[in-house]
Amino acid sequence: MSLSRADTTGHSTGRHRRVWRLAAPIILSGLSVPLLGAVDTAVVGRLPDAAYIGGVAVGAMIFDFLYWGFGFLRMATSGFTAQAQGAGDAIETGAALDRSLILAFALGFAILLLQAPAGLLAFSLLRGSPAVEAQAHLYFTIRVWSAPATLGVYALLGWLLGRQRTGLVLLVELVLNSINILLDLLFVLGFGWGVAGVATASVIAEYAALAVGLGLAFRLGHRFPWWSARARLFARERMTALLSVNGNVFIRTLSLVFAVALFTAIGARLGDETLAANAILMNFFAFVSYGLDGFAHTAQTLVGVATGAGSRRQYREAIRDTTLWALILAGGASLVLALLGPWLIELYSVNGLVQSTAKTYLPWMVAMPLLSVWCFQLDGIFIGATRSREMRNGMLLALLGELIALWILVPLWGNNGLWLSMTIFVALRGLTLGVWLPRIERALPADA
Repeated sequence: MSLSRADTTGHSTGRHRRVWRLAAPIILSGLSVPLLGAVDTAVVGRLPDAAYIGGVAVGAMIFDFLYWGFGFLRMATSGFTAQAQGAGDAIETGAALDRSLILAFALGFAILLLQAPAGLLAFSLLRGSPAVEAQAHLYFTIRVWSAPATLGVYALLGWLLGRQRTGLVLLVELVLNSINILLDLLFVLGFGWGVAGVATASVIAEYAALAVGLGLAFRLGHRFPWWSARARLFARERMTALLSVNGNVFIRTLSLVFAVALFTAIGARLGDETLAANAILMNFFAFVSYGLDGFAHTAQTLVGVATGAGSRRQYREAIRDTTLWALILAGGASLVLALLGPWLIELYSVNGLVQSTAKTYLPWMVAMPLLSVWCFQLDGIFIGATRSREMRNGMLLALLGELIALWILVPLWGNNGLWLSMTIFVALRGLTLGVWLPRIERALPADA
């Protein structure tokens, strides 16, 4: 039976509403992250010594890189959960969470056991004044105790994403960041605990978010039957798939961290003004990335469901609908940066030389949303299909391309060469995954 034009239009409208219903909470929860960072900085900025700000900045940077590397817990859990949902397998939907929580807690406790050598390595790489290093070390020794909770929250958020409960993802993030902000104010400004107060606030907030996430999973009907369901939970093929996907995503993420760190390190060699200007422009991109992440996570969930259901039609609709809105957002972001970028730069810095330097390189950032939207979307599609090997290989090829470009272009063109190298890195990420994209659809059975 053929569908009328009205039926087709209604079906399309419903799909687009679903995309926004899933993406909007993810975008909002992402925007709460820089807000928390701003509050942390503002609170310690009221203390008399600048070393407090430096200590929090260095300490937070260590955990940003550490926890970013374990982001696979959220990504892989979301993909496996969405596929189980699409296949209508309620038992496997719950087991996907349980396996990831067990892995998250094991890794979290391993971090606690290895905190001494991890701290020595981190502080050997991040040098600061004695006063800054003392405050950063204090922050590290307190904040590290949040590791099991932080990684457990990653697994829970991935599970909620896979179940398309993005409103609950927003709730967990709001609980985490609201408690953190309130305790920041209480411990630092009220009790006078300084950097220790900021770190303690983060630890308490992470465990509170873990408790809320576990409670939400329980309310959604999951009873954590780790002992009674152990045969299914620890099935060899399932554990092998989990470790394989997580391992590939871990390598992919470390390569991404290295590429960004290399960009910053080389920029630092080009002078303080260039380093500051690049930092301002990359901060613009950080905000854009939260929007693009919203549609990438939505693509991840919908592709996972389509893969689990074995439906090419759902798979194509998921890609088409999410990519359309991601492109609209990317185009809007580029337009805003082109029109308002100079004014925004002046809000970030009062230093005239930094402002002029940032404005000189602003065109690179204007182009970046439209260039990077493809790698964001393709990342979401591939993790939804749990095709992590291609993600790993694509990232390694892109990193190799960036390294070659840096070697050739930076000596020739300075900071323009640095930005062109980053552009090549982003473009190669999208290009490699785009070439491999047809593999996913070919693996799906043709719709009847």
